[in-house]
Amino acid sequence: MAEARTTNGDRLRMGGMALENGLLVYGPTKWAAAVRAKNGELIVRSGKVPRLRGPLDSVPGIRGVMRLAESMIVVPLVRFKLPQARLPFESAKVAGAAAATMGISMAVRHRSKRGIGSEAALSLLGMAPALISLKAGETAQYHGVEHKAIAAYELGGDPNDPDVIEAAAKEHERCGSHLVAPMMIAGIAGDAMMRQIVAKPGPMAQVGVGLAGAATSIEMFAYAERHPDSTFTRLFRAPGFKLQEAIGTREPTPAQIEVGRAAISALLEAEGALPAGA
Repeated sequence: MAEARTTNGDRLRMGGMALENGLLVYGPTKWAAAVRAKNGELIVRSGKVPRLRGPLDSVPGIRGVMRLAESMIVVPLVRFKLPQARLPFESAKVAGAAAATMGISMAVRHRSKRGIGSEAALSLLGMAPALISLKAGETAQYHGVEHKAIAAYELGGDPNDPDVIEAAAKEHERCGSHLVAPMMIAGIAGDAMMRQIVAKPGPMAQVGVGLAGAATSIEMFAYAERHPDSTFTRLFRAPGFKLQEAIGTREPTPAQIEVGRAAISALLEAEGALPAGA
C-alpha cells in the first residue's frame, strides 16, 4: 500500500489493497471499498483514514513504519463497516498455511545453531500464505484491478471509463511487492549481524531487527519513488515487477473492473476530488 498524496496537479495519489471479492483504496484522509456480495450485489462503503504519525512523520525510518501501520489499521475498519468484504487471509487454506509456517519458523528459530541458509529458507517459507491467497479465489484479479484503476486515474484518465482502466498496465511501480526482496535481504543480513553480537537473541531483539529491516526497506522504496529514472530504482523494482507479472496479478474481468470503478469513484467523492465532468 502506498502513501496517498497529490499528483498530476490536483489528482490524488492513492494506496490500495486487493480483497478476495473487491477492492479497498485510500487517499490522504478517506478510504473507500467496493465488494461483490455472494448474491452479485455491488456494495460500497467509505470512511476516515486514521493518522498516527504526528511529529514522527519527519523522522527517517520511523515515518515509513508508521505509514505502514496506518494502512494496516484501515483494514479492520473496512471489515467492520463492510462485513461482506472477504480478506485474502480469511480462507481456511491461507489460515492453515500461516499456522504451519509459524510453527515451522518457531521450531527452527529455537535451534541453537542456524545460518544464513536456514534464515533465507524461513524468509521464503513466510511467503507461502500470501502466495496461496493469490492463487485461490479472485484476489490476484482484484490486485490487477487495483493497479489498473489507480494507474488509469493517476495518469489523467477517466476513472469511470472501463476501457481506460482495461488499457492500463496490471503491474504498478508502488506495489508492496517491491518490498519483498529488500525486506528478505535486510532480515537475513540483520539476523546474521545480530548473532555476531548476541549469542542467543531473545524475541524482542528479533522484533527489533525485523522493524529495522522494514524501516530500511520502506526508505529505499520511498527513494525509488523520488528517483524513478535512476539505476538503483530499476534494480530495486525489478524483482517486484517480476513477482507481480508471474504471480501477484491477473487480468480482471469486466465485472471486477466495475467493482474497481466503484471503489475509486467512492474515494474521489469522499475526498471531494472528483475530476471535472465526472
